[in-house]
Amino acid sequence: MKEKRRFDEGFDNILIYDYDQAYQDGNRISGELLPTAGNRPVVSLNGEWHFCPDVFNSMVRSRWFEETRVNRDGLPLPYDFDFEKWDTVSVPGVWNNQKAEYALYEGPGIYFTIFDYERKPKKRVFLRMEAANYETRIWLNSVYLGRHLGGFTPFAAEITEYLKSQGNRLMILADNTRKGEQVPSVHYDWFNYGGIHRGVELIETPDICIRSVFLQLSPDKEQTLEYRLYLSVNSGEMIEKEAEIVIKELGQGWKVRCEKGENGEWKAAGCLDIDESCLKLWSPEQPFLYHVTVSCGNDVFRDTVGFRRITSQNRQIFLNGKQIFLRGMCVHEESAIHLRSMTEDEMEETLKAAKELGCNFLRLTHYPHNERMAKLADRMGIMLWEEIPVYWALEFENPKTMADAKGQLCELILRDWNRASVIIWSVGNENPDTDARYHFMKTLVDTARELDQSRLIGAACLIDVETHRIKDRLLSCLDVAGINEYYGWYLKDYGELRDILDHYDGEKPIIVTETGAEAALGIRGSATQVYTEECQAAIYEKQFEILFSYPFIRGITPWILYDYASMRRANVLQKGYNLKGLIGSDHRSRKLAWNVVKRAYERKEREENG
Repeated sequence: MKEKRRFDEGFDNILIYDYDQAYQDGNRISGELLPTAGNRPVVSLNGEWHFCPDVFNSMVRSRWFEETRVNRDGLPLPYDFDFEKWDTVSVPGVWNNQKAEYALYEGPGIYFTIFDYERKPKKRVFLRMEAANYETRIWLNSVYLGRHLGGFTPFAAEITEYLKSQGNRLMILADNTRKGEQVPSVHYDWFNYGGIHRGVELIETPDICIRSVFLQLSPDKEQTLEYRLYLSVNSGEMIEKEAEIVIKELGQGWKVRCEKGENGEWKAAGCLDIDESCLKLWSPEQPFLYHVTVSCGNDVFRDTVGFRRITSQNRQIFLNGKQIFLRGMCVHEESAIHLRSMTEDEMEETLKAAKELGCNFLRLTHYPHNERMAKLADRMGIMLWEEIPVYWALEFENPKTMADAKGQLCELILRDWNRASVIIWSVGNENPDTDARYHFMKTLVDTARELDQSRLIGAACLIDVETHRIKDRLLSCLDVAGINEYYGWYLKDYGELRDILDHYDGEKPIIVTETGAEAALGIRGSATQVYTEECQAAIYEKQFEILFSYPFIRGITPWILYDYASMRRANVLQKGYNLKGLIGSDHRSRKLAWNVVKRAYERKEREENG
């Protein structure tokens, strides 16, 4: 009997409205379960990849990943894809600057490459992506590996059983479509760059591998290091149940026992005794890093770790027991040439510019920046505020939005929890104080505290301009309160700013997480003429005069170090850029306000050092 043909055969799901449902349910790739590189040898897949915008989502709708070119009888079929013959783009890179017609494109984009890989016995292989914006789906040799949500944190999928020695066909769908349920949502003040904007690599591990390691000074116990060690076990029971932690410069090693938890995960956690008097504590003045090696069975994990304590009490912030003032700047992840796909040299230039300005602190806004930024800050001695893009209005009552935000927060913390430079986790920026938002943000604060007690928790909050108060229920949950205010620019009465600060009766130290004004590079005029360099400089002069007079203000991160692209900035001077930078979008040309900030920070540093 002849097999009955489906009504939609040959139509590639074009008659099925919910064709994508199977890809929305489950199969999420989580960065929380990935093995971090840990200085293991990796195979880079960076380079030129074939690329095509996928305007109608045909990769999924028409199942292009199956690469069907013949029918069931072996006869050739017409097909609408041609992976190997598509144009190429650079990975890592954003597609927006690689071809003129991609400049403003938002939507799905298909990446394709072919690679060989020589498998080794008793080895596992993971495909690790440092970040792609925003929803990412992966197929290897036509096998669907899963999807990841979030445009700025790393994730990995195990590909061991799907690998071939030659001709592996890797397809990645990166989709930066803005959706209400996402984090961030549909409206924000930066450019929505698309694509695989950070690196792609293969990591090889033994069957039992070290997934992640946490090692920091205990926040409340002297002479103590706290450690957590998580393992990934391929199958069966572990034979070797002991791991070793060695800190080279201390000449010390500790044997720790791994145990299987209730969820089936193997881990070790506890405290290590040290002679803290022999320890060189990390600080901006002395950014000392220790070489740490963790081994278990045949696997070895290496990292460089700085040890320090960051605390807050009585409206003050303390680093290693010493009161500090955070002389900072905000900065977006965007370079003049590579846009969001910054090179390590470009990141280092940013940190050098901050140090020249007199900064000891940077607020990395408004999403997790490249993991190399924190490693460079460790080495160069810059403290960091890192945050997730819980930005402006979100669907705070939507469980999908909550899951997305928690996922990004956990992935960020697990990625950078050994970075001494990171002193503050931020759970969001400028959200209205509603019941739904409060419970949403409180959940994120609790999640961060559960994962990491060695850092401060903050958020950038709105002030109440009607009552002239720092008024936000979230402040009671935080260690440091960030406030964004633009007096002199959007609001003209500096007296109101003084009222707000005079009325503050909270116990938390305040960081002014945003203040500033726009200036078009080279536009000169009077101090009252908006968009001139003189106006921006005058506003900074007045802001510092006021802010430095309140002892509970323990940090300032003006907005922003560099001009950056934002499509909601469209007047004749802005031309698609937010112009609040102290330096132009070329990352070279400095405005008058640069010197104002530099002089103010030099004065503040002298004052703080007595």
